[in-house]
Amino acid sequence: MKPIVSEWLHVARTDLLAAEKLCLDENITNVVCFHAQQCVEKCLKAILEDTDLIPPKTHDLIRLYAMVEDVIKIDEDMLARLNELYIDSRYPAEFGLLPYGKPTVENAKRFCDFARRTYERTTNIIEG
Repeated sequence: MKPIVSEWLHVARTDLLAAEKLCLDENITNVVCFHAQQCVEKCLKAILEDTDLIPPKTHDLIRLYAMVEDVIKIDEDMLARLNELYIDSRYPAEFGLLPYGKPTVENAKRFCDFARRTYERTTNIIEG
C-alpha cells in the first residue's frame, strides 16, 4: 500500500473512532456528524490516491464520490445528507443542522454507521 493511502486511511480511522466515542452524547451530535463526514471524505480521498488520482481540495462528498463510484458503491442518499450537514455546519448560526434542527442521537448513530461501513468497504477494496 502506498504511504499516502495508508495515511488517508489512518486519519479516516481517527475520525471514525472519534465519532464512535461521542455517538451517544445528545449535546454533541453535530460533532459526531462532522467526524462521520470527515471519515467518509478521507476514505474517498484514499481511493483516489490508490487509483493514482490526486484528490481535489474539497470537502464535497458528492464531487469526490463521482470520481470513485466505479471503484466503490455507497448509499448516495446518506452521502448527500451527510454532505449537506457538513456544508451547513461550516457556519456557526447553523452549526450541524439537518432540515429539522440539530441531529438527534439516532441521526448521529446512522451517520456513524454509514462512516463505519464506508471505512470498512474502503479498506477491503484497497487491501484487496
